Amino acid sequence: MENFNKPSTSIKNWSADDQPREKLLQKGAASLSNSELLAILINNGSRNKSAVDLAKEVLQLGSNNLNELGKLSVKNLRQVHGIGLAKSIAIAAALELGRRRQAAATLEKPVVKSSKDIAHYLVALLKDFSYEVFAVLFLNQANKINHFEIISRGGITGTIADPRIILKKALEEEATAIVLSHNHPSGNLHPSKADEEITWKIVEAARYFDIKVIDHIIVSEEGYYSFADNGKL
Repeated sequence: MENFNKPSTSIKNWSADDQPREKLLQKGAASLSNSELLAILINNGSRNKSAVDLAKEVLQLGSNNLNELGKLSVKNLRQVHGIGLAKSIAIAAALELGRRRQAAATLEKPVVKSSKDIAHYLVALLKDFSYEVFAVLFLNQANKINHFEIISRGGITGTIADPRIILKKALEEEATAIVLSHNHPSGNLHPSKADEEITWKIVEAARYFDIKVIDHIIVSEEGYYSFADNGKL
């Protein structure tokens, strides 16, 4: 077995593909650049490029910005020659883990106390979608989050939320309250007439089951809009 502490195992003596892994072992993950961390996910290079070279090209797809990179699909990632399906899936999975960690960090306690708490949680989860999605948080009697689910996915300009699907799921989760949410890929946070109509439709339907709609939050990269905070609930 190799002894990583020996001078002969200096990072510079390792192959280009192995160097990021050994650097992480010797110096810790925080010492690695974004391209080196991506190179570990990519695992190995192609015939003419090292894993680090491929990683740099992947980063360029996202304008060397991790937030922009997080918006790319598996299909987008495969635009880099040498990044196949397996590598693309590994990168997409890692970015999703980072997104979920960020979302969890914004809501340290699983109890909804204000629109601000829940909005920051939802922004982290939904802001990177390039198309509109409608999601619901299902809460128990203590206002603790039991479940989060994307109910429907639409196009760039809209999506359809079926109250029957939402209420069926609420009953399955034994929710006493729900928070509605959807994203605006355009960045515009102002609710449309359709947004207001579907909100009231769900509010009225939920009332028959003693389920309270405590907010409808629209999110984008620009921030969030709360129906409750603006007196629309």
